[in-house]
Amino acid sequence: MTEKLLLYGGAIHEAGEVKARRSSRSATSDWMELEKQRGISITSTALTFEYCGCQLNLLDTPGHQDFSEDTYRTLAAADNAVLLVDGAKGIEPQTRKASGGGWGGLFAVARLRGLPVFTFVNKMDRPALNGFEIIEQLEKEFGLQSYPVNWPIGSGDRFVGVYHRPTQKVVLYEKRGQAGRAKGASKSEYELSDPELRQLIEPDLWEQLQEDVELLEVGEEHGVGVLSQTKPKQAKTGGAQAEALVASDNAYGMGAEASWSSRGKLGVAVAPTSPNFTGLVFKLQANMDPKHRDKVAFVRVVSGKFEKGMKVRVARSGRTVTLAAPQRMFANERQTVQEGFAGDVIGLTNPGAFAIGDTLVTGPTLAFPPIPTFSPELFAYLRCPPNQKKPFLKGVEGLLGEGAVQVLYSTDEYITDPVLAAVGQLQFEVVQYRMKDEYGVDTTLEPLSYNVARWVAGGWGVLEGCGRLFNTTVMKDVYGRPVLLFRNEFALQQVLGEHADKLGELSPYALPPDV
Repeated sequence: MTEKLLLYGGAIHEAGEVKARRSSRSATSDWMELEKQRGISITSTALTFEYCGCQLNLLDTPGHQDFSEDTYRTLAAADNAVLLVDGAKGIEPQTRKASGGGWGGLFAVARLRGLPVFTFVNKMDRPALNGFEIIEQLEKEFGLQSYPVNWPIGSGDRFVGVYHRPTQKVVLYEKRGQAGRAKGASKSEYELSDPELRQLIEPDLWEQLQEDVELLEVGEEHGVGVLSQTKPKQAKTGGAQAEALVASDNAYGMGAEASWSSRGKLGVAVAPTSPNFTGLVFKLQANMDPKHRDKVAFVRVVSGKFEKGMKVRVARSGRTVTLAAPQRMFANERQTVQEGFAGDVIGLTNPGAFAIGDTLVTGPTLAFPPIPTFSPELFAYLRCPPNQKKPFLKGVEGLLGEGAVQVLYSTDEYITDPVLAAVGQLQFEVVQYRMKDEYGVDTTLEPLSYNVARWVAGGWGVLEGCGRLFNTTVMKDVYGRPVLLFRNEFALQQVLGEHADKLGELSPYALPPDV
């Protein structure tokens, strides 16, 4: 999907090939070695390119539910979101994952910020669900009322094209070239009323198209909204309809000025036209350049003008930082930038001054709402051979800083091994792979039999006043705050029933502390 957006946006010539720079056939956005091996996105990536006089910042996020927290953080910096739906399966289980993780929570964030959601339906070369069935699923599952922009004509081996509603034209495709590489489909456009069109489409598909068009128009008259745009795609033609999605972002999407006229934590209005620079750190990434073992902070420019070498304050800590080496990102490739404006995504070399969710300012101090972590459900000690302790600690610090996984520690000072706290099992596998690949450390995991974590908002003083808590393990996070681990929800409710008054608030997620 990402490849086709880059392909039809003109950023690359072939799927998997960055324009004039590389000949690898792996996905452009999947720069990490493990991503190339498994063929899935593991970490979010920023890709910036020009299209029709506009600059587009494409934030590619993992689709696997185990990495939904990374998607959640990236959504905080987006103006619009694209949801990919399998035309044959419809909305899949991982898309339904409840709030607190997965798209259930992500849709709540999109709805809160009023972000348009572009729904892109792929795999139309296979027998697919009726378009109205997919629309019904979107409305029932996520409350998204959909305005279909492109409507499929047939499916499977009988998929011949789409009806483009805004122009009332039918676009027919004819496969040519190598599927999935270059733009491997020729297309012809016809007015819906063109007599020749009826001779080009099989009779039953033509009748179905006429019926569908009539139903779509009736639905619009009854107030169908424009919160989600549905765009079918034919996989075997190399994703020809991705071209329409790139173009329609300008027509239906919401730009920075509309979506970021929002407020910080203290109720201070922040408009993109504000003269003061503000930026949001929404992602940290370690070791994008294996030769230098660097760490890059991805910053969304919210307002004002960014200039190379400018000094900014980190609202959380009050620390002043000079932004001396700003870069524009294209996967793991970089280009030095001199200036940036509201809506731009800029990479900053991170000297340890930034945390995910930090607000950078030049004017009066303000802070955007912090980005919380998801409540972990899997826990395991991470251990290494004694002779690899130094690179092991360096690796844990690097991966922890980018939020690849959460880390807890035992309250027993003699137990120094970190406890990884994850949303999904695949996060553990990625950490172990990266520890070996990037730091040369062999690791083992010792799973713990807990699946519920709660942070004690009142701190250690409140916890000590409760005495002993049965069926509960007490640990501390990287900021030294108390975290309670429970084997299941029943154990949590049992402790609350006995100590709710003394414990006070127990939070399922954590925020970086103000310092």
